[in-house]
Amino acid sequence: MAKTDLQIAQEATLLPIQEIALKAGISVDDLEVYGKDKAKISLDVLKNNQDKKDGKLILVTAINPTKAGEGKSTTTVGLNDAFCQLGKKAMVALREPSLGPVFGLKGGAAGGGYAQVVPMEDINLHFTGDMHAITTCNNLISACLDNHIHQGNALDIDLHNIVFKRVIDMNDRNLRDITVGQGSKFNGVERKDGFNITVASEVMAILCLASSLEDLKERLSKILIGYSTIGTPIYVRDLDISGALAMVMKDAIKPNLVQTLENNPVLIHGGPFANIAHGCNSVLATKTCLKLADYVITEAGFGADLGAEKFLDIKCRFAGLHPNAVVIVATVRALKQHGGVAYEELTNENVEALLDGCANLAKHIETIQSFNLPYVVAINEFSSDTKEEVEALSAWCKEHNHPMSLSQVWEKGGAGALDLASQLLTLVEEENEFAYLYEVEDSVEEKILKIAQTCYGAKDVAYTPEAQEQLANLTKHGWDKMPICMAKVPTSLTDDAKIFGAPKGFTITIKEFRVSIGAGFVVALTGSVMTMPGLPKTPAANKMDIDEAGNITGLF
Repeated sequence: MAKTDLQIAQEATLLPIQEIALKAGISVDDLEVYGKDKAKISLDVLKNNQDKKDGKLILVTAINPTKAGEGKSTTTVGLNDAFCQLGKKAMVALREPSLGPVFGLKGGAAGGGYAQVVPMEDINLHFTGDMHAITTCNNLISACLDNHIHQGNALDIDLHNIVFKRVIDMNDRNLRDITVGQGSKFNGVERKDGFNITVASEVMAILCLASSLEDLKERLSKILIGYSTIGTPIYVRDLDISGALAMVMKDAIKPNLVQTLENNPVLIHGGPFANIAHGCNSVLATKTCLKLADYVITEAGFGADLGAEKFLDIKCRFAGLHPNAVVIVATVRALKQHGGVAYEELTNENVEALLDGCANLAKHIETIQSFNLPYVVAINEFSSDTKEEVEALSAWCKEHNHPMSLSQVWEKGGAGALDLASQLLTLVEEENEFAYLYEVEDSVEEKILKIAQTCYGAKDVAYTPEAQEQLANLTKHGWDKMPICMAKVPTSLTDDAKIFGAPKGFTITIKEFRVSIGAGFVVALTGSVMTMPGLPKTPAANKMDIDEAGNITGLF
């Protein structure tokens, strides 16, 4: 029987993190060590290497995945190891996992098989405490907000128009809508409230887009928390806690250094979801990698319709990044789902459904082409894939002139992506005319329509009455000239999770707007997407355990 990801990770031989740092060109004086295998690095690493030429930037994205994910992180890690096997200086910039999916359904985010980042257990659990710092920072705002109201409400905050929510790094549907301050006046002022998952917090987005501690503090001060009874916006700076919030984040802002199974350096930092947030690791980690390595591989969450679009339209715009190439991960199983096969039947051979599902792959390729970027399709191989299915998918790519490579990194590590790396070595040397999908000066409606039509294949966009009212308000306050962060289901190009393939002529419905002034974008929520997920009927947590010796089982 094949070994699990956890077993493979537990059998790995890890090098001391100081050796990994030196391999990356980081002085041990710039390390803040967390045990033997992980460390934070000083922001001086980026500052001291500022004059160095940037390496080549490769983005890994995907088609619309199944609910189990299609191996973007695995491909990213394996591709990096392949570059290193070819004698190139390469680094990975990844997002940190959230405990919500770890204990829910999707699992962790440290790769899989022989293409993993280790120590896998630490990374997928508490790691260096960044998630806790973000949660604490967010909830300090909520605590001070409610205390201000309890102590007399000098800002005249409208209890019915507070837009900032508490967070917890867990899938817990019961916390979506709650009442706080129940009971006597001793317990505070009663009002409606709710929780988001930590990775949907604006604090997370700010961490991932900040360029320095001072920039982070300034962005935190701009967070909109609500309105006064006469409609005046109330910001975090009005509570006079910006300094305290930045203090809480003083360590979290530093990128985390770990290693792959093949002992190559990785920076993992920040982890906003791509379905409800912007889905990219921190600008600081990516920029640091670009100064330390000749080739940097990073990934953006879910498919090109979500993660890649936001990476290119939000992160690259704010950070001044220019990607050199894109890898589009596709799997036989996901394409069969897009061809009409039920999730429970995806391990059964079905070439016809696979080819029908290629319409979804074609749409994501079209999306990347709309940004004027070169690409390679990486077929991430699963043990259930048959020879006939892989050959049919390869033939489809060749027939339509799409560069492709069979990726076997789960089974072979870096050796399973040598062809993919070789193709990219040529591709990244070509000049490209990367361009954003829209201009920030476009109206909110124009920006959303461009995203919906170009990346989803939608015909039109509709707005609920609530969304129309919110749009009028944000436009009135001048918040409409910011990028758009679309919150949408990840498994479909539409806003309906049950619609697969590449449908046409559909309408995307915007049901709510949330303004993230500190992060610098407007969040548009579509369909039934939730910023606080729930657990499945049988959570992954049910199969997890730890023995007296501290050996963990069931984590994936």
